[in-house]
Amino acid sequence: MARKYDYDLYVIGAGSGGVRASRIAAQLGARVAVAESTHLGGTCVNVGCVPKKLFVYGSHFAEDFDDAAAYGWRAAPPSFDWPTLRDNKTTEIKRLNGVYRNLLTAAGVDIHEGQARLGDPHRIEINGQSHTAERVLVATGSRPWMPEFPGAEHVICSDEAFYLPRFPRRVLVVGGGYIAVEFAGIFAGLGAESRLAYRGPLFLRGFDDGVREFVAEQLAEKGVALQFNTKVVKIELDGDERLVTLSDGSRLRTDLVMFATGRRPNVEGLGLAECGVALGSNGAVLVDEEYRSSVPHILAIGDVIDRVQLTPVAIEEAMCVAYGLFGNGEPRSLNYENIATAVFCQPNIGTVGLTEAEARQRFERIEVYESAFRPMKHTLTGRAERTFMKLIVDADSDRVIGTHMVGPEAGEIIQGMAVAVTAGATKRQFDATVGIHPTAAEEFVTMREARTCA
Repeated sequence: MARKYDYDLYVIGAGSGGVRASRIAAQLGARVAVAESTHLGGTCVNVGCVPKKLFVYGSHFAEDFDDAAAYGWRAAPPSFDWPTLRDNKTTEIKRLNGVYRNLLTAAGVDIHEGQARLGDPHRIEINGQSHTAERVLVATGSRPWMPEFPGAEHVICSDEAFYLPRFPRRVLVVGGGYIAVEFAGIFAGLGAESRLAYRGPLFLRGFDDGVREFVAEQLAEKGVALQFNTKVVKIELDGDERLVTLSDGSRLRTDLVMFATGRRPNVEGLGLAECGVALGSNGAVLVDEEYRSSVPHILAIGDVIDRVQLTPVAIEEAMCVAYGLFGNGEPRSLNYENIATAVFCQPNIGTVGLTEAEARQRFERIEVYESAFRPMKHTLTGRAERTFMKLIVDADSDRVIGTHMVGPEAGEIIQGMAVAVTAGATKRQFDATVGIHPTAAEEFVTMREARTCA
């Protein structure tokens, strides 16, 4: 009997979520194709968390070289070569592109390279050809957004920062989210005069206030100039320099201006609205608990639905869709509570659960435990960097409802804490756990005196 559609599932977007949904659906027996207009792996692999983490590693070596002297190491003064880091990063990204291609091919997924568009709710047009699908999954991610102002053509976004032809001596990063904070630290660590400007009173909105304040202190200690309650009004070119006018009337000269002022769902040119798919005010695809749009056979996951813009979340959403559609009674669901995350500023942030402000809104009584200290490593180096840890507890149930850290390898440590928080561990259970000494992580099981109980 002739099949009604070419594919059981057509995925638009081969980022982390799209690749996972395609591969799992194919392994479950579906006929699957995936379309990608740029590079396999999406934002995370190509211009997101993977190259950014490599840059973070690279930017920390300047401190490591300095610290080594306190431990008896002597070497020639170090120097930094930007093309080496940039090009080695690109080589690794190309390798990962190939890994993704091999995963899809091995699973039997057809790869269509080009810009896909919905011609009608079951027809996808790409490269002058049409394909039909019983179901369509939109996994096109998000893209950087920049405001309009005089001279906006003289700035770059985070995508371009990974491929700069030469490294700048002075950098202005504009924005208050995690991308802005991370890149301000990267540029500073690699040797640039780094300045961060943000229109609000304090960056990292949505994170715990104690974390935000502590990170601001640490970034300033590391030489990043912070300017809050400030916006860029105008940028003019003066030779190779950017002359920046700020809202407080001040002007500064810099070699590079990078805007990291948010990301928007990537839906332009997909034909979604024309097919009846409802979109939010910022373009996000509106979906239900099973990731179905207003056109039920068109689904969406990842940044394009603008729920939680994290790669592991997109991957879990992809698993839910693949098993929900083709799992033969094996549905999966994702609990958006207690999703752990890290910010790779320097020092790192790791966090899971509620902030103190959120906890006060949701619980009648909470206990807050905090600790700030110099890491053992720096007792010899003399470096002023400090580590911050925070536990938030529901006083009535004794359950730990929030865990936050600023310090080296915070993401690695908080991953373990996330298991405990997700499992509903109590403060008594934390207290009964024997710490590993000497480590920073043991502080999470040795904090005994609550800062506040209200």
